[in-house]
Amino acid sequence: MSEFVRILALDEIGAGVERRITANPQERAALAARFDLRSLDRLDAVLTATPAPGGVRLTGRIEAEAVQACVTSGEDVPAHIDEPVALLFLHDLGPAGDEVELHEADCDVLPIEGRSIDLGEAAAQTFGLALDPYPRASAEVLAAARKRLLSEEEAAAREAAEKANASPFAVLKRNS
Repeated sequence: MSEFVRILALDEIGAGVERRITANPQERAALAARFDLRSLDRLDAVLTATPAPGGVRLTGRIEAEAVQACVTSGEDVPAHIDEPVALLFLHDLGPAGDEVELHEADCDVLPIEGRSIDLGEAAAQTFGLALDPYPRASAEVLAAARKRLLSEEEAAAREAAEKANASPFAVLKRNS
């Protein structure tokens, strides 16, 4: 089951129908977990479903604000997604098990299962594909992160100081 479900019944489409959908906080949290994000602050879509030969054409746009982790430093990397949606849902994709040669345009063809399509899952998948697979923090952020790193000697000295201050005798020593 998808984290972001917005079902559109095929009999609602008529000559065409537009839907505006927005993920609520719980859906955004679930999608953030699904796509391994630090946060997903906004996910909105405006989608238009129109009849197409053998199915339904879905067009529109998704917009989102997310935070990913930098692949090299783990620092936060903001991501602004503004992505067009162009999908074709078909009733019959051909016999199962047959070998099919896919062309670039075929990659956006999905099966219609039952008498409806899930606009939320279509938006979620489009969002997931639009994310940077290797997010990198800016040079300024990486430089600031490097400044926070300690050498082995500095880390050992800090650990020794923390242990000394945690000692029950440290209070007596400070008070004398």
